[in-house]
Amino acid sequence: MSGPRTLREESTSSCCTPDGSCSTTSAASPATGQVSVYSVSGMTCGHCKSAITKAVGDLADVLSVDVDVDAGQVAVTTAGDPDDALITKVVDDAGYELTGRAA
Repeated sequence: MSGPRTLREESTSSCCTPDGSCSTTSAASPATGQVSVYSVSGMTCGHCKSAITKAVGDLADVLSVDVDVDAGQVAVTTAGDPDDALITKVVDDAGYELTGRAA
């Protein structure tokens, strides 16, 4: 296999917790990192929040993801500089539209 890996090597868990509620942050805690906030359209509910959290949270170097459905924003904490093109692609592939960085 050639080319860089874009998904984390380790297995990730489902967005659902054992008690049946949905988790809305990635498993890693954001001890340090760079936070970038993106505007995303098409989000309407908790399922949207979970889908985007999982899609973006599975990317390498992503430490945490915080989705605000009402504001239409996704805050991504990364270990280094974020890959805006890759984040845009996974959000779009999940069925939503990343329209750019939030002001």
